[in-house]
Amino acid sequence: MALWKRRRLLEPGARAPEFRLPLLDGGETTLAEIVANGPALFVFFKVTCPVCQLTLPFLDRIHAGALPIYGISQNGPGDTRAFNGQFGVTFPTLLDTEESGFPVSEAFGISTVPTMFLVESDGTISHVIEGWRKSEIEWLGAKAGIPPFHSADNVPAWKAG
Repeated sequence: MALWKRRRLLEPGARAPEFRLPLLDGGETTLAEIVANGPALFVFFKVTCPVCQLTLPFLDRIHAGALPIYGISQNGPGDTRAFNGQFGVTFPTLLDTEESGFPVSEAFGISTVPTMFLVESDGTISHVIEGWRKSEIEWLGAKAGIPPFHSADNVPAWKAG
């Protein structure tokens, strides 16, 4: 019988682990560089995840506001670039790939996607969201000063990641 071990997801109040990851559009960045100017939302995703496909376009609307959002793709650059194009994702995307051993996903304790972490400028995690919760996306939108939903959007209240 196989023994499955669930990773321990970091919780609010925990310190986000420092990282350095490549950016999809070239170069690389660190957690410290990103949060130096204030809080940022980090969204771990896979391109084949239907809940990620639902979530990221709404997060892109929020990104236009006062809350910087960074995607952390668990896929390679080609698949991630195609995903971003297909789903209209324009926020910066970092790569935490299988080839590298998913070091940042492991450090944050990711076991499902999408999983989102709001990290404050001091590196503390203030909010964690797993899967899709419409109320949580509305909360993020209010924090950014941008309504994430339009009247024609028909979205579920909840979906597991």
